[in-house]
Amino acid sequence: MKIIAIDALQIFDSRGNPTLEAIVTLDNGVTGHGLVPSGASTGQFEALELRDGDPARFRGKSVYQAINNLRTKIAPAIVGKDVGDQREIDETMIALDGTPDKSRLGANAILGVSLAVAQASAQANGIPLFRSLGTGTTLPLPEIQIFGGGAHANWRIDIQDLLVIATGARNYAETLEITFEVFHAAGDIMKKRGKLLGCADEGGYWPEFSSNEEALATFTEAVERAGFTPGIEASLSLDIAASDLYDEATGTYRLASENRTFTSDEFMDLLVGWCRNYNVASIEDPAADTDWHGWQRFYQACGSTTQIIGDDIFTTNLSRIKEGISRGVANSVLIKLNQIGTVTETLDAIRLTRQAGWAPVISARSGETEDAFISHLAVATNAGQLKVGSFCRSERMAKWNECLRIERLLGSEATFPGKNALAQNLPRPSR
Repeated sequence: MKIIAIDALQIFDSRGNPTLEAIVTLDNGVTGHGLVPSGASTGQFEALELRDGDPARFRGKSVYQAINNLRTKIAPAIVGKDVGDQREIDETMIALDGTPDKSRLGANAILGVSLAVAQASAQANGIPLFRSLGTGTTLPLPEIQIFGGGAHANWRIDIQDLLVIATGARNYAETLEITFEVFHAAGDIMKKRGKLLGCADEGGYWPEFSSNEEALATFTEAVERAGFTPGIEASLSLDIAASDLYDEATGTYRLASENRTFTSDEFMDLLVGWCRNYNVASIEDPAADTDWHGWQRFYQACGSTTQIIGDDIFTTNLSRIKEGISRGVANSVLIKLNQIGTVTETLDAIRLTRQAGWAPVISARSGETEDAFISHLAVATNAGQLKVGSFCRSERMAKWNECLRIERLLGSEATFPGKNALAQNLPRPSR
């Protein structure tokens, strides 16, 4: 199972922007494909997504240089290697790049090859990808967007995501049934109010609200309209994406849609109130990626009752996750393949998160592809949670539907954690 060729082409993501697809070919004729997603609300500590920057072509977003790096630098170093040695291949590319953020070759070029190698290895062995990536049998508890906001909805509201977690579900399939009811109930409400105006980048309803708190109240109304009790069968999860709201020079947060500015302490107090008033089960990035004080203040107030997920502050980076564990600022880590750039490093980040007693949440990006790699990753690692976007648009539904197929393949082996997947139900982290 030797690699005999590596190539790539420019494809397009769910926002219609260029991205990269890598193709790895083996000596037995098997091919593996790696489709690279792209984020909009990106953390400053993420690995670098290399784009050409030529305003005359694709508004500077083309990825031809990354493709050239793959063909002329990565391929010669990888061709001839055993496709089954994922770690050796990934470490070879990391060393070849030689930068902390993969900026020489481009994290998109490196990740495309890493994903394609994993796919090819599974196919060559005649096993599903989740079997090739790990030994897990646990279907994930989904976080599914109902309303999109922030950078994903042209800042119509400041909160980036209002998501539903089916905390009352008894199995994976039932999470989708509960989500279906809440999603369509929310649509009914928006239609009745004359505010059904389309969807945001990740498929959630366009947030035509007068304030952030109106969005929170409408989410609660949708859960009740669907016949559920908020915080019981269906719970609210928020992604604040606070780094996008933060002015590091002044140390303040701004809700631009409401023309309100807060000190770090004031903003954390606002979010604590939201968590208590709206039965928030999980909150992501309540503070900015450099506001350690804000993180600590929020964790002290809500860490024992609420899942607190770090995204921009950690960016799936082992050294940053270790610092977060040491400081005790969260109890969960958002895991994104393209933030770090290889499958191996992603698996290591999941392992480190679990060893700390924290919960990993496998996540898609706002600019997604039709690939369902992360569905397999969530099951393979027994991660317990998966955040993909909404219950709308095929690049999102491809992931949820793939989990249904995996559930069917596992049969009686399949397990489901329910709300126990949430961080507040895990052992407290040791420091």
